[in-house]
Amino acid sequence: MTATDLRDAPQQAPGDGSVPRRAWLAVAATMVAVAWGGNEFTPLLVMYREVSSFSAVTVDLLLGAYVLGIVPALLLGGPLSDRYGRRPLLLPAAPLSLAGSLVLAVGSGSPLALGIGRVLCGAALGLVMAVGSTWITELSDNAGDDPRAGARRASLALTLGFLVGAGVASVLAQWGPWPAHTAYILHALLTLASGAWLLSAPETRQPTASASQTPLRDDLRIPAAGDRRFLRVVLPLAPWVFGCAGSAYAVLPSLMREHSGGMPIAFSGLLTVLTLGCGIGIQVLGRAIDTDRSARASVVALAIIAVGMGLGAYASARLTLVGALLAAAVLGMGYGLALVAGLNEVRRIAGPDDLAGLTAVYYSVAYVGFFIPAVLAVLAGWWSYPQMFAGGLVIALGCLTVVAAAWRAHLPATAAVTLATPDAVTSMGISESGAHSAGDGRETPVQ
Repeated sequence: MTATDLRDAPQQAPGDGSVPRRAWLAVAATMVAVAWGGNEFTPLLVMYREVSSFSAVTVDLLLGAYVLGIVPALLLGGPLSDRYGRRPLLLPAAPLSLAGSLVLAVGSGSPLALGIGRVLCGAALGLVMAVGSTWITELSDNAGDDPRAGARRASLALTLGFLVGAGVASVLAQWGPWPAHTAYILHALLTLASGAWLLSAPETRQPTASASQTPLRDDLRIPAAGDRRFLRVVLPLAPWVFGCAGSAYAVLPSLMREHSGGMPIAFSGLLTVLTLGCGIGIQVLGRAIDTDRSARASVVALAIIAVGMGLGAYASARLTLVGALLAAAVLGMGYGLALVAGLNEVRRIAGPDDLAGLTAVYYSVAYVGFFIPAVLAVLAGWWSYPQMFAGGLVIALGCLTVVAAAWRAHLPATAAVTLATPDAVTSMGISESGAHSAGDGRETPVQ
């Protein structure tokens, strides 16, 4: 390696404990705040249908509208943060989220204004997902923590923000003053505090000396996205992450609106909190389920999702409180385990220069699932919801079959060595967090 190569190489902190053990909390706080803003809209879908007289298709499209902000922010934010550093790309997230909440607060009667607010919140969420998740992973690795701790912390921060934001918004909308405004104002204050804290987080990725000399399109290329394990294990799982979550806290509350004891907004919030709470609970267990040696966590997640789809069909046919709560709980567990399983697969597949980019690709595919409630609302003119949930069960089983068939196929190098000889990784000095597949189609010896 030449002196020029050394100068141009991205500088990252060593994984020797030189970074404070709790440095990741500042990044996690911004992730919680922005996720709060991204999901506080969800339990209010019922309110907008009643107060603003929006149709089911309109509110479900508004739910998915923030994907239009998420995907570009994901796909650009990750590679740009690899080029210019994590902090410059994550700092705009809190102001964007704040602006989105203020637009939502003043535009409650306008689908256009609500759509703009959702897109702004989506752009902020895309940045924290691509850049924040990667930053937390690097801070955790550089502090000498468990290699899987970063993915677990990032997914928990997102899920906690989604959960608390939805719970607080539903309570304020059902019983608080100014139901269409108060939750958004509270969130705006939260983003100010978390954004200020973020300034203290240590940078883990310094800009390269040649950043201004190489074309940006070179950074937008993500070779690891063509890795065969990513195609066979991660892609079949990813749309279910937010597909099953959206089904639980967007579709079921709408179906139960007339069967919620006169408190449809509070019940919508309850289903959302239950879904995400179960997601957090299973993520805590995810450490025991996930393994570098196989696709076990992904297979278990898809099995849970299939059961959740079956319960969704039952709940939408019977329209009972118990049925809806049970379906939401199981779908929430599927969401939580699928999220952390996908992030851990991405960590194993991606190299240091592809981690943010491949995380962005993963989340972009995952968020396609947020359009499922809108698709179901459109298809409701031809099929009943029980029939559509049953169809989801069949599709989930198909994805489960695909992922199970790739149980140990195309494992990254470290996992293959570990599977063959448990002590080989230590004896060869290979770092678990640093190993990755080449993404060039080569297979590991273990199939």
